[in-house]
Amino acid sequence: MSAEQLLSSVPESDTVIVADLEAGIGTLTRLPEGSVDTTLVIVEPTPRSIDVGQRAVLVASERQQGRITVVANKVADGDDEARVRAAFNDHDVVIVPVDPVVTAADRKGASPMDVDPEAPAVNAIAGLASLLAETTGT
Repeated sequence: MSAEQLLSSVPESDTVIVADLEAGIGTLTRLPEGSVDTTLVIVEPTPRSIDVGQRAVLVASERQQGRITVVANKVADGDDEARVRAAFNDHDVVIVPVDPVVTAADRKGASPMDVDPEAPAVNAIAGLASLLAETTGT
């Protein structure tokens, strides 16, 4: 089932749906205008990823896909953070740092939260969840 079919099959309600869609802008171009409340654009602090992220933000804006938040994943240092913030200066940016706990959890087949609930990446994702909860009013 495509993302478009999935979203169009959900009755309007107070239900919150989080969907991890394919990378790139293809799905965004096929979704009906205004069909989502919040769009998360996930980028890494590399030129190619930032370029794709900027195109995704543009499409989401043009198609009125709700509030746009950029999530910068695997941020190693202040230069990485500055690069992402400069590229998306008109949007909320959530920084998720490079974190060895994520790698260790992945190798164990576990959630980073189960390995170390106080890890920097876990805390950043918890902050993102709080931001989304505020946005949706849940």
